[in-house]
Amino acid sequence: MDDIALTAGALYVIVLLRAGGTFAVGWLAGAGARRSRFAGRISSAKFRRAERGIQRWGAPVVAVSFLTVGFQTAVNFLAGSMRMPLPRYLPALFLGGAAWALIYATAGLGALEVLGRLFAERTALGVSALAVLLCAVSALVVYRRRRAALSSSSSSSGDTVADPS
Repeated sequence: MDDIALTAGALYVIVLLRAGGTFAVGWLAGAGARRSRFAGRISSAKFRRAERGIQRWGAPVVAVSFLTVGFQTAVNFLAGSMRMPLPRYLPALFLGGAAWALIYATAGLGALEVLGRLFAERTALGVSALAVLLCAVSALVVYRRRRAALSSSSSSSGDTVADPS
């Protein structure tokens, strides 16, 4: 139990620094954009309405974003760039970060323990499982890259004009 508490505490500090830093970078980027040549676009009524909505209702999205993979950085940056007030952002950060740290501490330590036992007791099975996992991830990456290349080439080939003769 001490391992889980220590790991969760360390992960909590990490997530607070990372997400809070992303929020701060977003805040600075938003401030810079408001002073740039994009200021006219940012001051439109539609943008202001979106900004007010994020400022008012964005806290639950921030908290839930920590339960997703690959979404939390974008949400924290957007919350910062859209100037979500700190009294709304910080409770969402603390709550969502705590949930993230606990999930990763318990599930992460459990997965590491299972892998450790697998490699210690049945090394061949552990190596085989790792090889299958690496092959599956590699195949997924290749599949996505080929699909993206095909979709970009088909969309760019639609731009050409056929010879009418």
